[in-house]
Amino acid sequence: VQLQASGGGLVQAGGSLRLSCAASGRTISNYAMGWFRQAPGKGREFVAAINWSGASTNYADSVKGRFTISRDNAKNTVYLQMNNLKPEDTAVYYCAARRNPTMVVSTTSMYDYWGQGTLVTVSS
Repeated sequence: VQLQASGGGLVQAGGSLRLSCAASGRTISNYAMGWFRQAPGKGREFVAAINWSGASTNYADSVKGRFTISRDNAKNTVYLQMNNLKPEDTAVYYCAARRNPTMVVSTTSMYDYWGQGTLVTVSS
């Protein structure tokens, strides 16, 4: 499956953005999906994950209550709604797919496919 992330940009602190991850090649209903991010000079970190149906989600503590992951299997797309953005949310955001569709996991190495990333910059 090929993944294409989009929707990044420059936003002021307190603002909102919605990231999209469009999949091609395979239907994403066969995959659990996740969002990760990598800030300059730091490692890639988990943001959010969702199982194949959308019934199960998981979030990093740093984004809980501000970010929402969702999916539209009919559109083969996963979303990350980001509200009340903070400067520390500045990073390149990546979407990823995991062949085991039922469990939501936060470990980078457990994902099988990755998109190219979209840059989110939050100004103070």
